[in-house]
Parts: sequence; C-alpha cells; structure tokens
Amino acid sequence: MTSTIKVSSKMGAGFRTEVQCSHPFVIDQPKEVGGTDEGPNPLEVYLTSLAGCISALARIIAMQRKIDLKGVEVMVEGDIDKGFLMGQTKDGRAGFTEVRTCVKIDADMKEEEKNAYLEEIELRCPISDNMANKSTVEIEICELEKFR
Repeated sequence: MTSTIKVSSKMGAGFRTEVQCSHPFVIDQPKEVGGTDEGPNPLEVYLTSLAGCISALARIIAMQRKIDLKGVEVMVEGDIDKGFLMGQTKDGRAGFTEVRTCVKIDADMKEEEKNAYLEEIELRCPISDNMANKSTVEIEICELEKFR
C-alpha cells in the first residue's frame, strides 16, 4: 500500500520560506547569516523530523503492543561540512556525515526489552530509513500544476 505525501514551499525575499503542509510553518536562517530567524533552518527541520518520527513510532508500537508508555525523549545531533555547503570546497559532501540519536524511554520495561523496542522503532521509522538508505530523488524545473 503506497501513499504519496505532498508538501510545498514558497520563498520570497531573503531566506524566509513558507511551508504548506497539514500544519504550515516557516523555515528561515539566523540573522547572522542574512535570515530573519522566524523559524528553524532546513538542517534543524531535517534532524527534528527524525526525533518526531521516533516519538510517533514509539507511541504507535506502544498502542499496538499495549505497552504502558509514559513518554519518550529524543536528542538528535548531526555533523555536516559547512565548507562544502557554502561552496568553499569541492571535497566532501553536502549532507550530514554522521547523525547520532539518544532515546530515553519512560516505561516499565527491562533494559533488553527497551533495546528490542527501540530496534523495532528504528526499523519502522521512515525518516531513519531514508537517512540510512538511498531513495530516488528527482529535482527538476517544472510547472507546479503538475503536482497539484
């Protein structure tokens, strides 16, 4: 069962980008690099999507397995070569070279149960899967009506 999820964005002056999705929000850059600091930058959004997905899958699996999950805390950090990103070098790559995630699970579970639970969360998390595996990405000039 394949589904298509659509979002859109529109950038005006500066870096402010309005994102249209189920809950519209703004992506921006800090003032020190020319933005207006009205929202997270794209790299923060990317890492946040992993934290949010882990939390959502933790709740889905807990409901399916009838686990009394009191809560989950997720911390995500990533290393990136900003020299490549800013066009200062052609060595390296644009994306994160490493992403580290720490998950605290508040549930009455033994350590090995928490580890198995976390393994299933990671296995079923589409954001984690997209980070770890190659997906086909097409970026092209087109009329937006194609996607509406």
